[in-house]
Amino acid sequence: MSRVHRIPAALILAGATVLGATGIAQAQPAIPPALAGLLDSGSAALGSSAEAPAPDAPRLASVPNFRDVAGTGAGYAGDRGAHLNKGVFYRSDALVPNDADLATLEGLKLSEVIDLRTDQEVADKADRLPAGVKYTRVPILSGNINDMVAKIKSPEDARNMMRQMNVAFATGDAERAAFKTELTDLANASGPSVFHCTAGKDRTGWTAMLLQSIAGVDDATIIQDYLLTNEYNKDWAAKTRAYIASTQGEQVALLFEPLLGVESSYLQSGLDAVKTNYGSIDKYLTDGVGLSADTIAKLKAKLLR
Repeated sequence: MSRVHRIPAALILAGATVLGATGIAQAQPAIPPALAGLLDSGSAALGSSAEAPAPDAPRLASVPNFRDVAGTGAGYAGDRGAHLNKGVFYRSDALVPNDADLATLEGLKLSEVIDLRTDQEVADKADRLPAGVKYTRVPILSGNINDMVAKIKSPEDARNMMRQMNVAFATGDAERAAFKTELTDLANASGPSVFHCTAGKDRTGWTAMLLQSIAGVDDATIIQDYLLTNEYNKDWAAKTRAYIASTQGEQVALLFEPLLGVESSYLQSGLDAVKTNYGSIDKYLTDGVGLSADTIAKLKAKLLR
């Protein structure tokens, strides 16, 4: 494998933590118009609720893609118009907070953190967690990342790599088994939980989609939420791209640019594979992932208010 391919492969796996260690502050993201109304804590765009929603997830300068699966404001709308519970499930990039952000995490009273990264990713940058939080490893990675990256000869090859990864989330035996373990742990957690990978966009994005689907969030909102990674991670992506360009050249940066964010076709490829192989997300969760009806019910009860 050429040196040109090795360095970006390492950046895709560890870049979020390497750049996060610099302490670069992240700007407040520009939320897509379809979700902009959710930022209004008055929740006028989503209707009223008999129960006041929990506070929005804090913005963490050193963990930029930390956010609530339930969204902001009143929370995303789910089954029968009920809104998702905030402060229950958080999604994130690698949890390597600075001191101020660690103190903020302590205030969330987390019960468990589920780390979806590989052994090498964890070795490169281990999580830094509040005292007393249960730490669980559920490694998920579709295929050999170095072999996959080595085959990239065009930006479209990079996009296809991401699409194929999401297809494997839907069809791969090891991936489905890992998602079963992760979702079962989330269902049985005693309090607020975080699940994360390195950049918080692919393995984490698939998990968030599954939870939102269980809660009955509509497809358009799920896709828009998935795409928010591009806003939350935009400073990290820009710094990573600049590093690749400065060390490997602009052409290499263009080649790997699609790996630094998400596109709707990435997630949609996995969803299409779910439909082809199982017919629906519900069937995927039961027949593919192997979740029990009891586990799904626990998750739904936690997700909705």
